[in-house]
Amino acid sequence: MTLHPQEVTWAIEKEIQQFNEPLKLESIGYVLQLGDGIARVWGLHDVMMSEIVEFPNGTVGMVLNLEADNVGVVLFGSEEGIKEGDVVKRTGKISSVPVGDQFLGRVINPLGQPIDGKGPIVTDLSRPIEFPAPNVVERKPVDEPLQTGIKAIDAMIPIGRGQRELIIGDRQTGKSTLILDTIINQKNKNMICIYVAIGQKASTISRVVSLLEEHGAMEYTIFVVASSSDPASLQFIAPYAATALGEYFMYQGKHAVCFYDDLSKHAQAYRQLSLLLRRPPGREAYPGDIFYLHSRLLERAAKLSDEKGGGSLTAIPVIETQANDVTTYIPTNVISITDGQIYLEPDLFYAGIRPAINVGISASRVGGKAQTPAMKKIAGSLRLDLAQYRELAAFTQFGSELDENTKAQLTRGAAMVEVLKQDKFSPYPLENEIMIIYAGTRGHLDKIPLDKAKDFEKDFFEFVHKNYPHISEAIANTKKLDERTMEELDQALEKFQPHFAEKM
Repeated sequence: MTLHPQEVTWAIEKEIQQFNEPLKLESIGYVLQLGDGIARVWGLHDVMMSEIVEFPNGTVGMVLNLEADNVGVVLFGSEEGIKEGDVVKRTGKISSVPVGDQFLGRVINPLGQPIDGKGPIVTDLSRPIEFPAPNVVERKPVDEPLQTGIKAIDAMIPIGRGQRELIIGDRQTGKSTLILDTIINQKNKNMICIYVAIGQKASTISRVVSLLEEHGAMEYTIFVVASSSDPASLQFIAPYAATALGEYFMYQGKHAVCFYDDLSKHAQAYRQLSLLLRRPPGREAYPGDIFYLHSRLLERAAKLSDEKGGGSLTAIPVIETQANDVTTYIPTNVISITDGQIYLEPDLFYAGIRPAINVGISASRVGGKAQTPAMKKIAGSLRLDLAQYRELAAFTQFGSELDENTKAQLTRGAAMVEVLKQDKFSPYPLENEIMIIYAGTRGHLDKIPLDKAKDFEKDFFEFVHKNYPHISEAIANTKKLDERTMEELDQALEKFQPHFAEKM
């Protein structure tokens, strides 16, 4: 049977009408090898470093190795259902994370997906997880304090907005507690907190979120979670994703603080990925760019100049040491990148001195510039005095005869150690910190038994707020301690002393 030319034309026209799917070119590759969360892909000749690629089962991955004949991809999800020979598609997008005010109060994974069961987060904005740090011209010196509410830190190792301050110590010495105290203290202080949990147990993270909800701190906090059950690739990108969120707020002229808990596990996750990608190992089997891993992350913390909006991003990384050793590879790297460190010592922790801060090794390289004038005035020599007291106390263990000056120094030192002790999850307002440290440095606690120091502090605050409310109001409003306020504080202390002695 022969077809008439008109019939052929009609059939072709009909096919053309039905064929409305546009043609598109795609750059694809094929899986050569798969295992341990790493895929080797052949054929993606024009792929970019850190580009997101897509696998047939819907899992995405990030290109981390560009080699002559293949690319190494780290998977951000399950490798179940992916096999050798499968097609891998380019997305043309560099790895980024969604950002926006909608993330406040939420718990997300490093890809920006909510994991708290409170529904989806809708936002059109995103930022690349890796972004150049602000240059020297775009920054200004750190001059605004970040109040932690912890007496010992605000007085001796002050943290400024835009600073990078390391918290370092063995496990179970109170590192995460310092972070939680600081987050709780940011209520009504125009500060957005971003907590990055890297390689922690999901049960621990859940407990921390519940605690912050109890204290009403979740409304200005974002949790970025890559737990111990998540792949190393998610633990690797978690701090960068959190920093991208922080930068979103910083470039809007707001103030944000990122807590990286902890970078030891982050370095271990990166080491795992590097070894699986067959990168050459260096010291302690870490790859050669392990320093750059943390320096490019922490360098993004900054206090922006007024022309750039004056926002800030403060970085507070945590490093876990083994047996008090701060001289190993990762601790020394991060100490050299940050603007100071708060060193927590197990011996002090077990002796009941909490927070267990070793004043001798701890330092803030921004120092008094990040303190309120009132705190700077009364805590100037406190750090040195406490360090000398520790040395003196160690020396007097030999039982030598002591002169009156040495005895007085020991008494004052012991009293100040008691003053600086603090219960967890109870940060102090600035005015209370100032008043009790003033009382301690002026010797008003020298004759009080050490076990009564806590009672003295509690009763003294009540006495001042009831009888001299203008003192605390003046300190809170002006952040200064002028001569008149100091005179009134001395009067209050003189009147309070006999009142407290009666109760004892």
